[in-house]
Amino acid sequence: MPASSPTAFRYPQLSDRRRRQRALVKRLTGIDLYPSDDVARAFIAGLTEGDPVAERFVAETYHGDLGARRARDLVEAAQRDGIDAVPEAPESMRALFEEFEQVPEWVDPDLVEQGAAVWRRWAYALGALGNAGTNDTYTEGWLAVPLSLSGGYAGERALHRYLETSRWWIEVCRPGAILTPGSEGRNISLHVRIMHVSVRDRVRRHPEWNTARWGLPISQSAMLLTLLGGSVAPALGLYPLGHLTSRREMRAVLHFNRYCGYLVGVRCDGYFPETVADAWRILFMADAARSYDSGHSGVELVESFVPAFRPAPQHRGLARLRAEYHYRVQAGYLGLYMLPWNRRRYRLPSAVPGVLLLLARAPVVLALELARRVSPRVDARWQRSNLRRWENWLRWQSDGKAAAFQAAVPLRR
Repeated sequence: MPASSPTAFRYPQLSDRRRRQRALVKRLTGIDLYPSDDVARAFIAGLTEGDPVAERFVAETYHGDLGARRARDLVEAAQRDGIDAVPEAPESMRALFEEFEQVPEWVDPDLVEQGAAVWRRWAYALGALGNAGTNDTYTEGWLAVPLSLSGGYAGERALHRYLETSRWWIEVCRPGAILTPGSEGRNISLHVRIMHVSVRDRVRRHPEWNTARWGLPISQSAMLLTLLGGSVAPALGLYPLGHLTSRREMRAVLHFNRYCGYLVGVRCDGYFPETVADAWRILFMADAARSYDSGHSGVELVESFVPAFRPAPQHRGLARLRAEYHYRVQAGYLGLYMLPWNRRRYRLPSAVPGVLLLLARAPVVLALELARRVSPRVDARWQRSNLRRWENWLRWQSDGKAAAFQAAVPLRR
């Protein structure tokens, strides 16, 4: 492995239990649970790699003399009218837009749309399961410290950031949106990319960040794990709740996530998984490499998330019941998809009511899954209905406030 690899990522040093597990599975099935050495090396190198094109733009504008407000105005003008209509745009901004608008050769538009359809079927469940999985990885400093320092998913901002992310999820999975120039999903994706770069730079220079231990904040490989948490992880995890995602659909949603990742600055050239099995190998490797070193930052993030959904004092009547329902459901997802030995590290609300609610809904979801496989009309209506309900929930939960995706915001401490 690279000599300069972050010391907190403890791979390939497997525990005795994991070595025995790996050997047993390989002997019985011929399948290796972990990626090849070449992929592992590339992944570990990716823990120290960022987004050079966007970083140059942000350093020159958002963090430079131009300032965040004027830089954002230029970006929004270019998104609205085209980069050529913004003569004052610096060369670094033109390079960023040129790369952003370039559709890579590997993109299969049909597969991208099939993957977006998978997200529309999962809808609200995608975000809930994805964040339960993310909470499980808050044991790691490389993930928890940047989020804690920036305020994302920490304290009172936990729900706000989740709602911002939900807006992005909804916009990119609308039919045809992700490949349509000027769509809201693409526009938000560029702002997310800029925000990541801004946070990366500020966290990297913060005294709490340990480069030798964790590599680069919001690195290429860290973002890859997030993409896998929005594709292959829910594809398998949602099976017990009635969502029957086929192997072809799993491959499609992985491809869709790869292109979503491209728009927010994820490259991972040479090691982005092409198959579902390869994706799971990377997830197994990341799980085996844990250091459990997030400390107070991890505790704060995990213990902030589900309680952020509790009914607010102003909720009355049906609004209070609605808030209580989502609070219990979010706790249920966390109970189902956070590893038990990690869950025991934190003080969390009871998952039992939420798990019962999710299991009670599962037969209905299963019936719709079976029906949509024989009727394209049922499938189309289900996708539209799920997307509409997801958006209605977001509008209600955010009380009509628009997502901002602000870059160059000072760190909390």
